[in-house]
Amino acid sequence: MPALSRSRVKWRLRTALVVALALPAALTIAEAGPARAAAVQCGVDYTANDWGSGFTANVTITNRGTAALDGWTLTYAYAGNQQLSNGWSAAWSQSGKTVTAKNMDWNRTIAAGAAVSAGANFSYSGTNAAPTAFSVNGTLCAGAHQPPLTVLTSPAPGAVFSAGAAVPMAATAAAADGATITKVEFYSDTTLLGSDTTAPYTFNATGLAAGAYSLYAKAYDSQNASGESTPVGITVAAGASLIATPAQLSVQQTKTGTFGVKLSTAPSANVTATVARTAGNTGLSVTSGASLTFTPANWATAQQVTVAADAAGTGAATFTVTAPGHTQAQVTVTELAAGQDYDARFLELYQKINDPASGYFSPEGIPYHSVETLIVEAPDQGHETTSEAYSYLIWLQAMYGKITGDWTKFNGAWDTMEKYMIPTHADQPTNSFYNASKPATYAPEWDLPSQYPAQLDPSVTAGSDPIAAELKSAYGTDDIYGMHWLQDVDNVYGYGNSPGKCTAGPTDTGPSYINTFQRGPQESVWETVPQPTCDDFQYGGRNGYLDLFTKDASYAKQWKFTDAPDADARAVQAAYWADVWAKEQGKGATVATTVGKAAKMGDYLRYAMYDKYFKKVGNCVGPSTCPAGSGKNSSEYLLTWYYAWGGATDPSAGWAWRIGSGHAHGGYQNPMAAYALSQYADLKPKSATGQADWATSLGRQLEFYRWLQSDEGAISGGATNSWQGRYATPPAGTPTFYGMYYDEAPVYHDPPSNQWFGFQAWSMERVAEYYQQSGSAAAKTVLDKWVSWALSKTTVNPDGTFLIPSTLHWSGAPDTWNAASPGANAGLHVTVADYTNDVGVAAAYAKTLSYYAAKSGNAQAKTVAKALLDGMWDHNRDAIGVAVPETRTDYSRFNDPVSVPSGWTGTMPNGDAINSASTFSSLRSFYKNDPAWPKIEAYLAGGAAPSFTYHRFWAQADIAMAMGTYAELLE
Repeated sequence: MPALSRSRVKWRLRTALVVALALPAALTIAEAGPARAAAVQCGVDYTANDWGSGFTANVTITNRGTAALDGWTLTYAYAGNQQLSNGWSAAWSQSGKTVTAKNMDWNRTIAAGAAVSAGANFSYSGTNAAPTAFSVNGTLCAGAHQPPLTVLTSPAPGAVFSAGAAVPMAATAAAADGATITKVEFYSDTTLLGSDTTAPYTFNATGLAAGAYSLYAKAYDSQNASGESTPVGITVAAGASLIATPAQLSVQQTKTGTFGVKLSTAPSANVTATVARTAGNTGLSVTSGASLTFTPANWATAQQVTVAADAAGTGAATFTVTAPGHTQAQVTVTELAAGQDYDARFLELYQKINDPASGYFSPEGIPYHSVETLIVEAPDQGHETTSEAYSYLIWLQAMYGKITGDWTKFNGAWDTMEKYMIPTHADQPTNSFYNASKPATYAPEWDLPSQYPAQLDPSVTAGSDPIAAELKSAYGTDDIYGMHWLQDVDNVYGYGNSPGKCTAGPTDTGPSYINTFQRGPQESVWETVPQPTCDDFQYGGRNGYLDLFTKDASYAKQWKFTDAPDADARAVQAAYWADVWAKEQGKGATVATTVGKAAKMGDYLRYAMYDKYFKKVGNCVGPSTCPAGSGKNSSEYLLTWYYAWGGATDPSAGWAWRIGSGHAHGGYQNPMAAYALSQYADLKPKSATGQADWATSLGRQLEFYRWLQSDEGAISGGATNSWQGRYATPPAGTPTFYGMYYDEAPVYHDPPSNQWFGFQAWSMERVAEYYQQSGSAAAKTVLDKWVSWALSKTTVNPDGTFLIPSTLHWSGAPDTWNAASPGANAGLHVTVADYTNDVGVAAAYAKTLSYYAAKSGNAQAKTVAKALLDGMWDHNRDAIGVAVPETRTDYSRFNDPVSVPSGWTGTMPNGDAINSASTFSSLRSFYKNDPAWPKIEAYLAGGAAPSFTYHRFWAQADIAMAMGTYAELLE
């Protein structure tokens, strides 16, 4: 039996958002700490989140010396009446105006060039001035150097150029803190076009092919800091073309809207263009600008077309601009009901997301994880993507269909996902050899990456797979219909495996299936070894990458995929809404085929309900003594962390395997999908028991939330059927849920999986949708308590800015579950460690409040939902979306070592060495060519923690949908 895929699907790093406070160039010591014998070279970065009567202070101490710092005490003083409330990651105290933070045992040592972070909450009144001096062990430290301010002054946003013509680029740049500008670089996305070292900073970009471009400038200063300008979108036209902007427009009933039209190139004589509605809503019409004349003098100046909406119509219409000898242009105009301001916001953000110049999509139409390439969280590069992003694309297009009546984009999004993220038969060629009575060979999970590879143990008996036969009977295939979780969209790593191909090479273009997490709960993204999903030993070592993860006598070339259940469930959830909304418009038949595919995906998603090795669920201790499951007794009826499947690449080899997962996380549950798959006719699975299984799952998930709900109202981590991933014996007295053991931080521990408030917002949003649709009393019971807690931890300031929970800390445990008489969980507690204005999480939270308010009538939930949406819209919009800066202290880990067994050697596709000296960055040398790399380099050299403004696809989609949701339910 082969080595198995043991992939931890995803995790998220979230730090509290902070606003950088510049420190004065001349520092004075407020109060020196005790003298130390050893000299200290240090830097302290201080940031604060202020909500008017209090604030969260975050400090990052960097050891700028050449030797490790063994023990540290930070001191600084406030000038006002700031008073310490509580702190974390240090022992905090205050005497008068002086604040002291002393190391904990676990972060006592700061290696040379490394940093530690700590934070605390304070109250105050009056003025909240930042401290002016910081000392570590009695030595005055340097403050943060601010990056240069950079503005791209040319070309103008929306400018159009002809292919072959030079694009004039120009920028201004100003350095801070006495530094000087040394260079300005000009980029198109991640491609360096040119640079200039003297002001005025200019460059003529030539040779740009026809297409849409996102251009920006990046300035460097004499202190090695760098800063990027806001991107500017331009178009390069292949020939004589008509250019219409914006391409999407919304107009409320009885009102008008305008779009501009111009030519891409200067004509030799006058050109007359005509504008007409060519499809869609007849309630929209051109009232001026139906005929436009362009001359050799005014061709580049946009002329306005006015579109008027009648008093009753809704939906989209297509307006086409034509002219002799020119490529036509089209504009989609959507008529909204009067007062639908939030739908208008949806369409405005939707237009930005879909504008090619914004950079959210690959040439194939695949959504990137983020526009920015340098980002490390679950994906380890921004132009990778996840099944999560595909599911958000499907959901975004469903709401677009609701607002516009155009369902082609929803169907197209599913088709894109099916083409690129669901493995084809050629990708999973040996499923026919799968033996449901022997689904996989056991391998234990270990606590640390250094304990891998894990020995395969065929003596451990796995249970039988009860759904394989009925799935084959229902769909006539052995293949799995589920998304793989991670994709290298631009083939940055160079594995080159695209649908229907095994590993090919770095010269391949287009998406490549990859995997990262493989080695237990402590393996953070910073400790992973990337590998292809189809391992034919072309890269890696002698056995490809397989012997890094499992021990076996010999290895066979094989394929393996891992499904992220929350993404597949979200796709089903989106399909439910698409079907409901399309039927409301009398267009149910338009989406029926896609909705049927969603039902099929939900059928296969049941693999995520099963124990990893189909062991019997409940009090499962000992890999050999825990009974093998039979029938459905190995089903947890919860959405666990993953399911995976694989097999031989050689069609004659004759083996394949499938596994579930023993670990169920509260943040992954989706009662809305379970409701759709069990009670909504159009999403009923074809299999014999699919609908019944999802009906059981719906009830079980709601019980799971109730069991995990803390005394305050937040939802704790989860449960496992396999303690420590190897059916170990849990501590005595560990509470259980249907025999599964309470796990405060299931699946991963770096950082703990139960810390991120985003999992709360995501999961409760699904509960709130289900409650709004069904009126479920069980869902309301959970929501009443959760919403009350969340609202009590939310601050909306007078100017509209806001703070919501970010990092959660937990103590205690729930009561053992008693379905007949659920416990009160008086011993399970949560505290909020820090706060954030993360707009993506805030959007999911606002959707939760909107659905809850719409059904319950809770006025406060409605008010706060609106305040969050208004706050981000008024304060955080930029040229390509809605985003806020993030200070990433975790990026100190770029040089973290990656565990590779002594003597094991291999190479990445680009030649990067894999050995016992490997680090995160040494396995990813491509990062050193990233335009943002100097920020990391400066930080690793002892500079300030870098700040990034990320445009994650899921966050932008969630923000847009939160606007549409509020419009639908509450506006």
